[in-house]
Amino acid sequence: MGLLIDGLIILLYFVTIASIGLYMGRREESLHDFALGGRRVPWWAVMASIIAAETSAATFLGAPAEGYEKRSLAYVQLVFGLILGRVVVGYVFLRPYYLYRVYTVYDYLAVRFGPVSKSYISALFLLMRTLASGTRLFVPALVMVLAWRLFVERGQVQFGQQSVNSVGPYLVAVIALTFATGLYTTIGGIKAVIWTDVIQATLMFGSALVAIGTLLYHVGGPGAVAETVPQMTRLEGYFLTGLEPDRVARWQAEHHLSGMNLWEYVKLILASDYTVFSALIGTMLMNMAAFGTDQDMVQRMLTAETHQQARRSLITAALMDLPIAAAFTFIGILLYVYYQKDPTYRPAATADVFGSYILNVMPVGVRGLVLAGVFATAMGSLSAALNALATSATNDWYLPRVRGKPAGHYVTAARCFTVLFGGLMVLIAGAFAYAKVTNPGVRIIPVVLGVAGFILGPMLGVFLIGMFTRDRGSDTGNVIAVTLGLIATTVLGELHIVAANALAPLFGHPANFVRPEWLPKVSFTWFAMIGAVVVFLVGVLFRTPASVLEESRRRAREAQQGEDIPLALRGG
Repeated sequence: MGLLIDGLIILLYFVTIASIGLYMGRREESLHDFALGGRRVPWWAVMASIIAAETSAATFLGAPAEGYEKRSLAYVQLVFGLILGRVVVGYVFLRPYYLYRVYTVYDYLAVRFGPVSKSYISALFLLMRTLASGTRLFVPALVMVLAWRLFVERGQVQFGQQSVNSVGPYLVAVIALTFATGLYTTIGGIKAVIWTDVIQATLMFGSALVAIGTLLYHVGGPGAVAETVPQMTRLEGYFLTGLEPDRVARWQAEHHLSGMNLWEYVKLILASDYTVFSALIGTMLMNMAAFGTDQDMVQRMLTAETHQQARRSLITAALMDLPIAAAFTFIGILLYVYYQKDPTYRPAATADVFGSYILNVMPVGVRGLVLAGVFATAMGSLSAALNALATSATNDWYLPRVRGKPAGHYVTAARCFTVLFGGLMVLIAGAFAYAKVTNPGVRIIPVVLGVAGFILGPMLGVFLIGMFTRDRGSDTGNVIAVTLGLIATTVLGELHIVAANALAPLFGHPANFVRPEWLPKVSFTWFAMIGAVVVFLVGVLFRTPASVLEESRRRAREAQQGEDIPLALRGG
């Protein structure tokens, strides 16, 4: 009976979300409606959509894993940089996007620098967002597979054993989840995305609060937390500088150092994931990149009527991220306390700690609600990504090459691209499922943020040139700068080492490539900064052609005449 109740709650969620999405997104007659919702969406709905899009299932299950492993709320300090980054985006980036009435943020690059910059950065976005969102898809698929086994076998689910030994079940789950989400996204466009996100954001945060209450009951209250995790009563339970004495001592031992000079301290900070420095610098730039240059995040802001309303949505969502991140990370700490008291269902992999608790320990009804919350976060971020990818592919690549068609033709094209990218994400999620099956200890958050950080940083560098200079940057310069930024991020992020070791056996060479000792090891939280700095420093060496500057002024005058049509179809 209990499993039936949980199953009915989950089924009710899926039916409700699909129905709302299809109803709210009806009558999409032009790309303006499909991609921008007619620019008539209220700011509070945009805010909820931002929260739903950025809080993926990777966050729902990954943030508790970070709290569990670190046994502190140090992960939450990244939110301070997140808020700073979004304030900059709100006051610097959004006004030009509304000034030129862009459909995608890459339209701005066409106006400011030229068509080559737009095409290069748009292509990087399509690559990055497909990879990052496809990787995220594995997380709810894992939960869906285990929930199915729980309901069918009516027994306990053991993570790391029979639950993780085949890719096939995960592919079935990924396809089912992508189909359900893609159905209303394909038909309804951005309005379907935003209005379903409002429901999903509410359910996501509500289920997190329910999980906290359940865990506090199981562990015996806050006193048990303070007793088992004493650092929660001290400063290091909330903030990490990266220069704590024990961390410095480990660094010296690992690198055979008798002392520390300034360069060694810098290398230690760059190698650390969660510190005050990475929060205020690395995460700030990462969020400037995500919410200023990633069409997935910016598109929902462009549905607001004015840039002031878009800014209000963005900054309010950033402030809401503080309690949301704290709630999910605190769940991880509570899980650590719980598994210390009762390790019966403690999984081998840290990434599975919350999933195992949900399926094996949570009471009837609560379990169904929290599982629905997992699927809500997954569908919210997936629908947003699919719509942004389809909009970018249609506006940036298809429309400039296929002009003169009726408005409905471009909506059909966008829907076809939605299906295409859904299929690509299924393939990527399958590949990540294989990686997780063969290595259950893979951490979710670093993979997802690392994939995005490699590309978002160089993308940000180009936009910074456009926003903070008047006559610097050009198509040629941007291509050179972004390419160098990608190379720098790849080398400092050790992606070339990983690739070399993966390919070495194919050529009969042992997989023993290592990073040179003199080269700093850079954590994923710093990837965006590395790429952005390199691109900006190289890109400003090139001057913007006078003809491009004059054309950008003409485009601005055109846009302010009131016609909200795609840039590719405007005069000239």
